[in-house]
Amino acid sequence: MPNAIVTGATHGIGKAIAEKLLAEGFSVGVCARNATELATLRQAWQETYPAANILCIAADLSSKTEVETFAKTILQHYPTIDIVVNNAGLFAPGNIADEPEGQLEHLMAVNLYSAYHLTRKVLPMLKKQRCGHIFNICSVASLKAYAHGGSYGISKYALQGFSDNLREELKEDGIKVTALFPGATYSRSWEGSGVSAERMMECADVANMLWAAYTLSATADVEHIVMRPIKGDL
Repeated sequence: MPNAIVTGATHGIGKAIAEKLLAEGFSVGVCARNATELATLRQAWQETYPAANILCIAADLSSKTEVETFAKTILQHYPTIDIVVNNAGLFAPGNIADEPEGQLEHLMAVNLYSAYHLTRKVLPMLKKQRCGHIFNICSVASLKAYAHGGSYGISKYALQGFSDNLREELKEDGIKVTALFPGATYSRSWEGSGVSAERMMECADVANMLWAAYTLSATADVEHIVMRPIKGDL
């Protein structure tokens, strides 16, 4: 059975991706901060996918130590890693001139450093296998600055840079790197916003695009996937 890692998987895009992979016959190792939500999710998934080896591990991905502990646990349980999805992310609006002190450091820790440290820990296994596919969930905010983007935009631009440099580094190892750039995608973070769900993409749309990229031949690597609601950015 193939194995995947998905960070930030208790809701939204991360959950949709984990469920897509489970439905396609994968075992998944996921993490999030809320241990109670993880336990509930694991029970539901295990009932639906009894053959899967599902690992749900509580971790604060703003902490390098917790990222590395999560990776170590995954590597102890899975003999191979076929897909890594660096999805965990945090959004906070702001302007560089006056956003709260420490906002850049915190957003960089969650949105960039977690992907960097997790990937570094699993790369020895991927290189030994000489295969694997790393997906980094960026954002359309990685592509164009917008009002009140602040440190969030900086962190997402950085995640794209990480993706592109990683791809260049790994192309001789048979390891693929794909950066996904979703626009507005409906999840619970949009609840109460007053924006209709019909104005946004569905989380399953992102999961399905990830799967489409993964299922291409071994010689094809989709570098960037940009997705927006049909009516454009909000």
